[in-house]
Amino acid sequence: MKSGQHARLARVRHIVVLRPNALGDFMFCLPALHALKHSYPEARLSYIGLPWHAAFLQGRPGPVDAVAVMPPYPGMGVGGQDDADPCAVEAFVENLRRSGIDLAVQLFGGGRHANPFIRRLGARLTVGMCAGDAEPLDRNVRHEGVVNRRLQLLEVAALAGAAAWPMRRELDVTGDDLAQAARLLPPARDGPLVLLQPGASDPRRRWPVRRFAALADVLVREGASVAVNGTEEEAPLVRELIGAMRRPAIDLSGKVSLGALCGIVARCALVVSNDTGPLHLALAIGTPAVGIYWLTNLIESAPLRQHGHRAAVSLRVHCPVCGEENIRTRCAHDASFVDVVTQDEVNALALGLLRDGRARDGRHAVTAAPGGYAAGSRFCG
Repeated sequence: MKSGQHARLARVRHIVVLRPNALGDFMFCLPALHALKHSYPEARLSYIGLPWHAAFLQGRPGPVDAVAVMPPYPGMGVGGQDDADPCAVEAFVENLRRSGIDLAVQLFGGGRHANPFIRRLGARLTVGMCAGDAEPLDRNVRHEGVVNRRLQLLEVAALAGAAAWPMRRELDVTGDDLAQAARLLPPARDGPLVLLQPGASDPRRRWPVRRFAALADVLVREGASVAVNGTEEEAPLVRELIGAMRRPAIDLSGKVSLGALCGIVARCALVVSNDTGPLHLALAIGTPAVGIYWLTNLIESAPLRQHGHRAAVSLRVHCPVCGEENIRTRCAHDASFVDVVTQDEVNALALGLLRDGRARDGRHAVTAAPGGYAAGSRFCG
């Protein structure tokens, strides 16, 4: 066997994966989850995550069979130091240990806190990421620098012999998702539906709202209906965008559950978004999308499947306010690093995908994909 290649572990009945973080981060790990399930189709795959993972994945076809909701644990983004209850953590670990774990996979980060936790689970084999100051696992991928996160996580899966990933749609859409979407959207019309996502948790990743509005007017002239999504906190941003448009749009801010967002994205012919969770959700579902990226974000979060994906990229590395480089450090300013992406570029990318999308077999709705995994789960294709 060549160096760096690993055979599959024999008699694997239970796989545990650790990654308790946000929506976009979950989308990044889907190829690795599919690779693990593809290589170990008979194994039960338990995902150690947050309450939102449990709610979102309940009954959803795909590689995850169960979610174990992690209690507050310092250093892993689950509660603060004062929230941690050692007894609750010990009970959580012991419950997992009793389930019998063959393979434990650490996909959370550099491993300073996560790797000791993974070792406590008593798995036959532990694999994961490892920074220079972290306790190593049985097999490790170095965690450092600016890298494509999806590829990095796939490399971790390959440490366990899960080197094959069928390049298909990564996230299934359920009937309940579509029903929730139907309650929020007007009846379908002849023209395509386009979703705009003007927010992002980091203000430096936000393209100017007025440019989103100008793009929306271009799309309406092309015959599209436009919906604008955002969290409740982003509602002023959404209202500003719609107020700057010449034609009406659907305001979804603060109204959309994660399941409903899946259903809405599935009905869309196009999504145009800053680099944030809903963009990666759309790409995982297979809806064509234009992403507006800052340079390093594109390196880290670019999807593995490029069909239906277009990237508008800012190469700015210095803060427009103070001039400080923001690659290795972050200055105190929140000025946009992507406002150098031009209106004409995004308009052209969006119109190109929208026109191409008219050859998508006229599909404006998605049904659950046929089964592809054993043990009651289904692969989405």
